[in-house]
Amino acid sequence: MALLEVKDLSVTFSVPDQGDVEAVKKISFSVEKGKTTALVGESGSGKSVTALSVLQLLPYPMARHPSGEIRFDGHDVMKLAKDELRAIRGNRISMIFQEPMTALNPLHTIERQIAEPLYLHKKMQPAEARARVLELLDMVGLSMLKERLGAFPHELSGGQRQRVMIAMALANDPDILIADEPTTALDVTVQLQVLDLLQKLQKELNMAILLITHDLNIVRKMADHVCVMHRGEIVEQAAVKEIFTKATHVYTRALLSAEPKGKPQPLNDKAKILLTAKEMKVHFPVKKGLLRRTVDYVRAVDGIDLKLRRGQTLGVVGESGSGKSTLGFAVLRLVQARGEIVFEDKEITHLSQRELRPLRADMQLVFQDPYGALSPRLSVRGIIEEGLLVHQKNMTAEQRDEKVVAILKEVGLDPETRFRYPHEFSGGQRQRIAIARAMILQPKLVVLDEPTSALDMSVQAQIVDLLRDLQVKHNLSYIFISHDLKVVRAMSHHVMVMQNGKIVEWGSRDKIFENPEQDYTKKLLEAAFFTAEAGRERSGKTRSGTTAKKKK
Repeated sequence: MALLEVKDLSVTFSVPDQGDVEAVKKISFSVEKGKTTALVGESGSGKSVTALSVLQLLPYPMARHPSGEIRFDGHDVMKLAKDELRAIRGNRISMIFQEPMTALNPLHTIERQIAEPLYLHKKMQPAEARARVLELLDMVGLSMLKERLGAFPHELSGGQRQRVMIAMALANDPDILIADEPTTALDVTVQLQVLDLLQKLQKELNMAILLITHDLNIVRKMADHVCVMHRGEIVEQAAVKEIFTKATHVYTRALLSAEPKGKPQPLNDKAKILLTAKEMKVHFPVKKGLLRRTVDYVRAVDGIDLKLRRGQTLGVVGESGSGKSTLGFAVLRLVQARGEIVFEDKEITHLSQRELRPLRADMQLVFQDPYGALSPRLSVRGIIEEGLLVHQKNMTAEQRDEKVVAILKEVGLDPETRFRYPHEFSGGQRQRIAIARAMILQPKLVVLDEPTSALDMSVQAQIVDLLRDLQVKHNLSYIFISHDLKVVRAMSHHVMVMQNGKIVEWGSRDKIFENPEQDYTKKLLEAAFFTAEAGRERSGKTRSGTTAKKKK
């Protein structure tokens, strides 16, 4: 018997100046106890809207349901009173949201946020709640944060924030876990750990999972039943094996074949050196006690040298907390660093912010979290043209609008959407807006911090092609930070592997991916390229119960 049944569900949004927009159109599916149903599709297909509908978290009355039922444990969720909904949310049905930085409260510590559902639903005392918080941190692979329970979300890496949110969702051992892109921000090794954890908890608690993802490797590993969504409709649904072996719909087959491919144009080894760094260090103080004395340092970047030529892409990989993002921020002088940083033959380590300002047009950044990086008060046009207003003040409004239209076309967005606001776009669409904002100034150096982590597979391939085309056209240099090694392989000329703030291994793309020397690099590659196989081999059985044979 299905624990959750969705029948003929439709969702319509009333959008000012546009009228009604149909986001979901009469979809039906179910989730059985102890089983996993996956909703798969590109950004904007209606997956997250469907998930939010289950918990009635859509912005009503702007959103409404022209038709449908959502039945949980025999009760229609859409007809429950507010108190009845509160008793379910975070208790019997929990949700892991896609964007941890916006879902976590920036003013509350991680201990307080993980403990909150324990106080609300279990009425635990502080000592009992703290013990459960420590247990949950162990479960999601965050043992290192046991001594940092007073840390705030902005002090954690993207992957650590995502795991904190998973700990919150699992706090009360829910009957159903709605996982909206649960491993998007995680590196490949932790991704495997989290997926194994979810499967283990599912088996122990007989928990149902509604999984929303664009990663078909995760679907292959996790799901029992798959629903493929496209433009608000379920175009195909079947058992996971049938979807991967006998897909009938053209859209499903296109998803299965979508993956970043190819490699960048060959690098000119005699090209001018654009950026160098020597003995670069970024150490953050650890303060304790009543007087907040510095007792130690977090060595986020610890003595790194690098060299980047014009037209070159340097891929930076490593697990969450390895220092990848901090390295990118330090190169752009967005965090204070020691050592020497030279950009275009000019030493910039000790320049003031005023002296750096003219260089900012040539040094751009695409952030990991597109929603947190885009101002909710500005339209898309206002966001993208902001750099032009600062660095190209002689441009007329008409000229700026022309450039905004052109760059939106380049990143695959309809120019007519430039008058809309970030909350009206899916996660993948917001990331393309962030890329457009960086590229409109035609910089020489772009630091890309997980630029494809929020994108579905087919759009990842498009963005990779776009970035490579822009690189050739404008002779751009990239520092490409990512935990997705498939994308790094498609983008990079050279690869730097980081662990605990240091370089573990560095070399050409072919050397790192075909002949790695360090065990840590080998572990990353195995986790990245054998996700589904590794998961089956560790469990020792296929879903049919027969023994799984390892590939030779």
